[in-house]
Amino acid sequence: MPLHRLLRLSPTAALGLWHRTETVAALGALLPAAGAAYAPLLPAAGPERQGQWLAGRALPHAVAAELWPGAPNLLVQNDATGRPYPTGPGLPAGAVVSLSHSGAWAAALLATDGRAGVDVELVRDKAYRVAHKFLSAGDLARAQAVPAAAADAHFTLLWSAKETLYKLAARRGISFREQLRLGPFAPGLAGEIPAVLRLDGGQTRHRICYSQPAAGYVLTYCWEPGTPALGL
Repeated sequence: MPLHRLLRLSPTAALGLWHRTETVAALGALLPAAGAAYAPLLPAAGPERQGQWLAGRALPHAVAAELWPGAPNLLVQNDATGRPYPTGPGLPAGAVVSLSHSGAWAAALLATDGRAGVDVELVRDKAYRVAHKFLSAGDLARAQAVPAAAADAHFTLLWSAKETLYKLAARRGISFREQLRLGPFAPGLAGEIPAVLRLDGGQTRHRICYSQPAAGYVLTYCWEPGTPALGL
């Protein structure tokens, strides 16, 4: 289906969700000029992976049309670190985009300026099994107090929150365990997670929003307007 939900974070930022039910061919047809600009970038993978990738490109176009009516032909590319960025004649200077996809869902956060991070995750037991690799001792101790029945969803949420914080930092080589830190919060269906990003000998504080876009999924995101330096 087309754009499933659009959340206006401000007049200059919007978050879109896409519930993917289309075939690869149908998704390609939704892109400008039937996806010609994206054809050389399409991963050489199976239909599932290609469908996720195409949904992650069709969605920003749908969000941009709502955020910037009459927007030019948007093209989402990736820089040398793999981070997506929007290009196109007439696009607002400093425009940013963050993308994520997992299972049948895709998410995109677009803004005129600032920093953005978004992550959607299918709830699985993987995050629980590898928690010691991405959670600090304090994070892990708090997470282990969660009832066993909710463990998979909770640890997936923590992983997703750190993914969003990592995208906000926009750097390679960051230690999820030590440089991306999460504070205490009361788990629920939706809320905020306090977070600290440690870079360059300093630290900055952030708040990661979270919710459940559908049963069995978690969504986290953060948008911060302006361009203050991280690590100060």
